[in-house]
Amino acid sequence: MDKVKVVKIEDRIPKLKEHRKQKANRRLIFYLSFFFLLLMVVVYFQSDLSHVKKITVSGNYFVTDNEILEKSMVSTKTKYLNVSEDEIVKRLDDITEISSVSIEKKFFNHVVIEVKEFQRVGYFRKDSTYYPMLQNGKMLEPLKKNERPVNAPVIVSWKDPEQLETMAQELQKLPEGIIHRISEITHTPNGNNTNQLTLFMTDGNKVVTAISKFSERLSIYPSLVDKLKPDEKGTFYLGVSTHFERYNRAVTEEKNEQN
Repeated sequence: MDKVKVVKIEDRIPKLKEHRKQKANRRLIFYLSFFFLLLMVVVYFQSDLSHVKKITVSGNYFVTDNEILEKSMVSTKTKYLNVSEDEIVKRLDDITEISSVSIEKKFFNHVVIEVKEFQRVGYFRKDSTYYPMLQNGKMLEPLKKNERPVNAPVIVSWKDPEQLETMAQELQKLPEGIIHRISEITHTPNGNNTNQLTLFMTDGNKVVTAISKFSERLSIYPSLVDKLKPDEKGTFYLGVSTHFERYNRAVTEEKNEQN
């Protein structure tokens, strides 16, 4: 039979002591690491390192950076970990001009606020005051006395808020090239046709149409104008059918009758 090797307890004691020493060292390293990590967390939160370092605002044109920052309640004194994306979105949604907001937190302590604004599709004129109108039909604070409407038509003679909202929605469907060719839009109900509009164009022509299918009907305006002679001006009637009347037609017919 094979002889069984017997290890004396005295021989095992050094190995047991070394094993226990290594285990104690590992435990000490763990506790020290945990202590230093806890200390770093405390120092981080008590120092400026935990604050927001940079705030970027983008996508805004009508609303200023300062207004967005003030409303968002985020500054370089805000704790980075306390920045709540949902809370900022809720606060900025209260700004009339803003249609949507997205928040992104980036390394290192960088907060990005990206907004999307409603388009200004026109200016509602009441007496001699102009109110910018958004594509959702809402009105902003009036322009200052020394300011004038730019790059959008002036809208006059409107009393029905629902029709005005529909008009705003139709205007925002038009390309900017056509929007800029409209100088003034007047609500001119005629008999049973309560939706009739008269448009005064920047090129000297007029357009008579209706609120319903407004954007669809007006989209053909550039092609209609291209068919006119250079000195020919008049009124386009855009409805179920389309026709054009020159401004001097009535004068010409009157002269012919006199002769």
